[in-house]
Amino acid sequence: MKSLRIFVLLIILLIGYNGLKAKEKSKKGFVEYSYLENGKIDQKSSKTILHYANGIAKSWVDKSNLDLIDEVPKQYTYFDYSQNKIYQQAIFMSGDTCFTAFDFRIMEGFQPEGETEMILGYACQKYVGSSFSNKIELWVTEDIGIKGTPLNYFPYQNGFVLKYVRNGNSGWEATKINFSNKVEDQLLYTHQLGDSVSDVEFRKKLTNAFIKDVQVFSNEQINWGDEIRNPEGIVNDSLYRFAGGSIIAKKVLLPAVPDGTSLFAEVTERSNGDAYDRTGSVFVIPQNKEKSFLDGLRFGKDALPKYFSEGNEYQGVVSTKDYDPLIELMRFFTPFGVGHFNEKRNVGFEWSDSVVYKQDVTHLLPVLQKECWIGVFIGNYDGGGHKVSLNLKYHLNSQEKPKKSPKRYWVQPVFNTTNVMEMAGQQYGTMFKNDTLTVNFNVPKGVKNIEFYYISTGHGGWGNGDEFVQKQNSLFIDGKSFFNYTPWRYDCGTYRKFNPASGNFWNGMSSSDYSRSGWCPGSVSHPYYTTVNDLQEGNHVIQVYIPIGEPEGNMFSAWNISGLFIGSYEE
Repeated sequence: MKSLRIFVLLIILLIGYNGLKAKEKSKKGFVEYSYLENGKIDQKSSKTILHYANGIAKSWVDKSNLDLIDEVPKQYTYFDYSQNKIYQQAIFMSGDTCFTAFDFRIMEGFQPEGETEMILGYACQKYVGSSFSNKIELWVTEDIGIKGTPLNYFPYQNGFVLKYVRNGNSGWEATKINFSNKVEDQLLYTHQLGDSVSDVEFRKKLTNAFIKDVQVFSNEQINWGDEIRNPEGIVNDSLYRFAGGSIIAKKVLLPAVPDGTSLFAEVTERSNGDAYDRTGSVFVIPQNKEKSFLDGLRFGKDALPKYFSEGNEYQGVVSTKDYDPLIELMRFFTPFGVGHFNEKRNVGFEWSDSVVYKQDVTHLLPVLQKECWIGVFIGNYDGGGHKVSLNLKYHLNSQEKPKKSPKRYWVQPVFNTTNVMEMAGQQYGTMFKNDTLTVNFNVPKGVKNIEFYYISTGHGGWGNGDEFVQKQNSLFIDGKSFFNYTPWRYDCGTYRKFNPASGNFWNGMSSSDYSRSGWCPGSVSHPYYTTVNDLQEGNHVIQVYIPIGEPEGNMFSAWNISGLFIGSYEE
């Protein structure tokens, strides 16, 4: 009889327990989290909203208080507490939808600390742990009857996370809880989540939503000696080749983006037969004056304005009233035969397959929007030459639409002596010693915050050639010195893995290891810049002096320099 009473009691307890669980499972409601900063709730920040019903929690950040750009994906996170699964979903501007799924992460190393704390009337136990060297504090209650968390990194299987703090100064705290039958019964429809992708691919898609990646050239050949057959006239987005094939160019339509966008130029290059280190340049062809460098590309170097110095003529290298020289985005130098010569030279190195040159060109954002001509040059006389790709990557830095009208910029290239048309007879830059390079330019009314950008590399033979001799570059505006520096690279040995065809010498050195005047085989030559605070509106003169080395036999020195001013108009 006693056994029967015990059995009945167990049945009653089990029924009561299951009834309690069923009641908990049927409980529905929503929670609003507010952002915490330095221990205080930020009332102006967007809220995180969480709905719970039938063992499922759905959360998202409510950004309805913000005027967002169209590129911002809609994101939702689903916590399936019955299956210990998390689903993250993203809906993109294009309408594409995808999700990634993963198991609850076990909160290893989290320990209870201190007494319980009341949050919105619920007793919470504080747990403390670490994640990626960050101190994490969680306040958890098991009394609320629903489950959830403001972040998917820290789901608590048996309760509700009402507060999360990272490194003691930022996080989320529940500021409102409502139990409501208005929450839909079924929150998770897995068949409606979109395409299933890995966690890595999911995050990549989210990141790429804010990157406008424009592929200007894809694996194009830059060489010498081909029969050139360009499209007739000007055809947008069509490939043009000039100067025997050593220049590729294209008229492209680039995205219009807000001020503050970060912009990177990325070039991938490998040898297609050329064994030597060569000068490379990525450039924009200005089209805002009567003449342009495109005239020289299409009709020959003599179609370009000439600069005269000591009996020599230099084609298209300086700004004039009706012409602007090339705007240089990136100066790069090919290594000795990367890719093509890897299997032909075994000296114990694991050679790279190609070189990627990536440079921040955000300062040139004003000329890299909408319609423009972009080109790439690699000086070489090789039939195989090089293979090159060019991408421009615009990284949006704000999710909100700009509240101000875009700034107006003044961009004035003043000189570019890099003889991009070298293979079509354009003269080398040798005018710096006895007859300083001199260019007139005009600053329009209302231009302020002027900066000057300058790229300089020295070239010319062994021994006393300026490639291997340090030379100070001295620049003057209206006769006053404003910028002096010596372009020199000590780090060329860093790029040895890109240089399989480089000469190896008896003393353990490779030719690619030697320090050079502002460049290394397999690297980018970065622009130097300086502010020009006192440059007033009106006409000015800029001069460049470099003590260029004397010719030795058939060897001579030359300098590739490019310079431009950038300023903004007063608002």
